[in-house]
Amino acid sequence: MRWSTGWYGAVGHDRRPRGGRPIAGLEAAWTVDWPTGRVRTAGSGPLALAVIGDCGADDQQIGQALERVQAKDWRALTRWPGSYLVVARSGEALAVIGDLAGQHPVYWRAEGAGTWWSTSAGALAALDGAPVDPTALAAHLAFGQPDVLGRRSLFRTVNRVPTGDLLLITPEQATAEHYEPADTEPVHLRDAAPTVRAALTEAVAVRLDGRPVSADLAGLDSTTLACLAAKRGPVAAVTFADERLRDDDLVYAVRTAATVPNLQHHTVPGSAQTVYYAGLNDLSSLPLTDCPNAYVVTASIKRAVLDTITTQQTGGVHFTGTAGDAVLSAPSAYLSDLLRTRQHRRALQHAQAHARLRRTSAWTVLCRARRASRTDLAGAWRQLASVLRSAPREWVPQAQQPVAWTPLLATADWMSPDVRGQLANALDAASDRARAPRLLAAWADRQDLARVGADANGWREIALCGHGVDLAAPFLDNEVIRACLAVPADERGAPGRYKPLLGEAFTATGVIPDFVLSRVTKGGFNALAYAGLTQHAPVLADLLGASSRLAAAGLVNQTPVARVLTRAAAGQPTAQGALHLAVAAEVWLRQLEATDARSWWEVSARAAA
Repeated sequence: MRWSTGWYGAVGHDRRPRGGRPIAGLEAAWTVDWPTGRVRTAGSGPLALAVIGDCGADDQQIGQALERVQAKDWRALTRWPGSYLVVARSGEALAVIGDLAGQHPVYWRAEGAGTWWSTSAGALAALDGAPVDPTALAAHLAFGQPDVLGRRSLFRTVNRVPTGDLLLITPEQATAEHYEPADTEPVHLRDAAPTVRAALTEAVAVRLDGRPVSADLAGLDSTTLACLAAKRGPVAAVTFADERLRDDDLVYAVRTAATVPNLQHHTVPGSAQTVYYAGLNDLSSLPLTDCPNAYVVTASIKRAVLDTITTQQTGGVHFTGTAGDAVLSAPSAYLSDLLRTRQHRRALQHAQAHARLRRTSAWTVLCRARRASRTDLAGAWRQLASVLRSAPREWVPQAQQPVAWTPLLATADWMSPDVRGQLANALDAASDRARAPRLLAAWADRQDLARVGADANGWREIALCGHGVDLAAPFLDNEVIRACLAVPADERGAPGRYKPLLGEAFTATGVIPDFVLSRVTKGGFNALAYAGLTQHAPVLADLLGASSRLAAAGLVNQTPVARVLTRAAAGQPTAQGALHLAVAAEVWLRQLEATDARSWWEVSARAAA
């Protein structure tokens, strides 16, 4: 795993990361497995700056940014293209700044003589074997929103920096402070389009540094990135085309590759093993991640794509459209915001359009949105705590449930009463310090991005460990996020036009063919999910059965899980997303058990002497 860490304290420490490389100019700070070219520094001692990752700033810009460091203008250091971590020292203050999507998360733990910081919570837990926090893991399973419990990480004694915050360490304390405003000034879609186009173009260009380039060529998001990369050189474009999918991704991919120069198209046919849940009988083949990762469930599909890429080139960078849905469109939950801000006529117009798409009534759509429009985040959490103290609910598809600031997932109904009670108490405490945007859609957008970013890190490890390929997800870059989310959700997600922001940004630019921008269909993996559930039901039953670590902690009850597996194997609708979450969490807990803490740290040479 690539990670970074450091120590801040008046007294030195006897540990250093195993395989760590010191960061020039910063005392007691290291990177692990990061290529030298993606660790750049300026200054030293009391005025120093390090940028780690894919950053579009050149060396001169990084050197000039020392003025911003001295002024403690931390947010200015997050405005370059790309996705990266910043470590900056200004006098006695040390700022560690991650990104807005959790691809560079930041954690810390305080000790008597100082503070450790790291981009890996697991590494900090391994310092003394800190165990998993069952309540935090319950929140991960029940809500799917990383910031619900704020600074509480999945490990006891390890603190987490929430989305949009930075870690600031001084001789007095270590604390998370805001650098990103909760609310942004709205920009109309047409006005934002040039900024979005520029941000995406720069985000792709940052990764084009002479390495071989490949890209997914499937939906609108990945096709956009593939076309942008092809403007600058050859791209091995790959389409996963299992015949069980029954979508038109391959049709559009073939036509796009025939139209856009430099796209060299390759098709990845499916097989009996390219289904969900394949390979979970051998967890040693999966890389360890800092939190439960969704891609352990689809690892065989991702590996099939990566295998095809590596037959064409060695290593390189691979572009994926991950998070395009989160920034270019918006779920119909924004209707709650239209009701909250008394835009009743616009709410009705949009509800009628959504109702036609879902073959229901506008009244039904508005009724789903009404309750959330009458409360804020803190009030929603207090209501949610009350629900957790009640009996578990019967399963209802998420699309039929009322819109919520924080939806309660089916996994919450599989937990023991004791765990549900502890989770309710944690929610009550969190509601007292809730910090959220004024609008529900803005909160939901940030949480979706944080969740997707954490999952993308798992995919990145699969690509890097097994194939030597760097994964690039430009839709998760800070400047792309800012440009897209400045557009109000009711404009990004308005029914009647699919991803209008992308169309407005690239129509008539010659980058993306018009037939791609006018596409209204989207592929899905449901067929492979159900095939995997049927094919690997015995493995899943064993994972979540009597020896389940989740069950031992009261996080899963075997009866409802068995019911879900039975329904899924029969092809009936069920809480598939909840099962996906539970399997990923169980795999993660078993991996932690098998990990030697000594693989993270070693005693420094001075302490050994």
